[in-house]
Amino acid sequence: MPRRLMPCRPTPGSSARRMPGVSCLSVAALLGVVLLPACSSGPRSSTDLTAPRNHLLAEDRGASGGEDKLKGGVNAYLWRATLDTISFMPVATADAEGGIILTDWYTPPAAHNERFKITAFILDRRLRSDALRLSVFRQVKEGDEWVDSPPAANTASDIAARILSRARKLRADNGNRDD
Repeated sequence: MPRRLMPCRPTPGSSARRMPGVSCLSVAALLGVVLLPACSSGPRSSTDLTAPRNHLLAEDRGASGGEDKLKGGVNAYLWRATLDTISFMPVATADAEGGIILTDWYTPPAAHNERFKITAFILDRRLRSDALRLSVFRQVKEGDEWVDSPPAANTASDIAARILSRARKLRADNGNRDD
């Protein structure tokens, strides 16, 4: 015989009593608060936690946290040059294997009513201008809200030119080797 769930509120004619001011939801919440600490394995201190490591802001900005060669399908010089060029912006996501770098919104110190975001895609293992795809997004503050606005027409191409120039310099400093 299947078990039936009892309703929270007594049905007319039932012998169950309801406590005034107590609902099923509040009883469930109370049980959750009481039983949740029992899931812990013991007291934890702040010394048990590992400090976060930010490889992107470390001294060596190799794509894999210190290696000179990439294991993925992107050009290491373009990868490093892109990180170096946009290092003034906060990096939200960087995937060396996929060749994607996403920044968070950046507000220039001189302009408090606009902010920028960059998305960079490195598409090839060769150091070529068409191996880099860059998108720049701009928002302007109107009242209390940020509204999308197109950036200047040459912004993305200027940043891409700086990245390519930096990548060529990195390659030259490495003896023009592609390994």
